[in-house]
Amino acid sequence: MAFFRRGRNQEAAVAADELGAPEVQEEQPVIPEVGPFDSTQVSERGDRLDLGAIWLPGKQGAELRMEVDNNTQRVTGVAIALNGSILQLQAFAAPKTTGIWDEIRAEIAESIKSQGGAADDVPGTMGRELLVKLPVKLKDGTPAVQPARFVGFDGPRWFLRGVFSGRAAFDKEAAKDLEDLYRNVVVIRGTEARPPRDLLALTLPGQVPSLPNPVAPTQPELNPLQRGPEITQIG
Repeated sequence: MAFFRRGRNQEAAVAADELGAPEVQEEQPVIPEVGPFDSTQVSERGDRLDLGAIWLPGKQGAELRMEVDNNTQRVTGVAIALNGSILQLQAFAAPKTTGIWDEIRAEIAESIKSQGGAADDVPGTMGRELLVKLPVKLKDGTPAVQPARFVGFDGPRWFLRGVFSGRAAFDKEAAKDLEDLYRNVVVIRGTEARPPRDLLALTLPGQVPSLPNPVAPTQPELNPLQRGPEITQIG
């Protein structure tokens, strides 16, 4: 006759049966209905475009612009232009236990004000956000004001920042399609150690991701309206 030793979980289940008590069920992770999502929260990429640290949902009629640093040739962000509006996305590493959006939001507001602009911290459709008016100069040198809207999401060990400009910065209806895109982004953080605020590596569509640099953290660019070279692709 063979004898098998019961594990602790088996003994607990037998005890529960004998006492007529319900078995203890392991808690299942709760998957949110809307994102942005972590890669562990989705079963497949689906029709999202693989941009390295970001899987970007497709949107009919949208134009994709990859922002590239002139000096390092590193892809620093992605911008989606749609119907007179633009959404810029950047993903960063974040601490394991605390989010960084509150801290970054305050820093951006301070930077905007130091440039002579205005920044209002308000509740929005995706949590706290910043509505800013940034002083700029037109091509003919005439001073003007450019509105923008900063949103942020603290994920598990990552942070996703979005900046709406164009009509979406001040028109709620114009922002809806890009807001929907933002909520369906998937962030691929990776398991490697990274300092907080380190920019997560983006890649051009179809390009193999480069190895991460865990040494030098990259601070968030506080003036996202200034762009580098762009590679344009029609969606």
